[in-house]
Amino acid sequence: MNMKNAKFANIIQAIKKFRDERDWMQFHNPKDMAAALAIESSELQELFLWKNKEEIEEYIKDKKNIEEVEEELADVFSFAIELADNLGIDIEKSIESKLKKNSEKYPISKAKGKSTKYTKL
Repeated sequence: MNMKNAKFANIIQAIKKFRDERDWMQFHNPKDMAAALAIESSELQELFLWKNKEEIEEYIKDKKNIEEVEEELADVFSFAIELADNLGIDIEKSIESKLKKNSEKYPISKAKGKSTKYTKL
């Protein structure tokens, strides 16, 4: 195991330790974890809600605001990592697989510089 993988394994263990010390596994079924993930994602989205491009650029210049974004991202990542771990999903493998599928759906020759959904390319 390389250092990068060891650090990620330590993060997974820290998330599980935090959960287990509070006896929360009983609440962490896939449905509720998916709901929690969606809620935390919404909290992240709320930080940017109703701001135009210029307001967002100004917003992210403030260290306090970036810390809020960082905290919400940490919640999103933590729930996603735990859900994957609880379901026995290999995160690296699943991302690599999804990137391969997306590269087929979005070939550079058709998708470069476009935000069009693959079904419309």
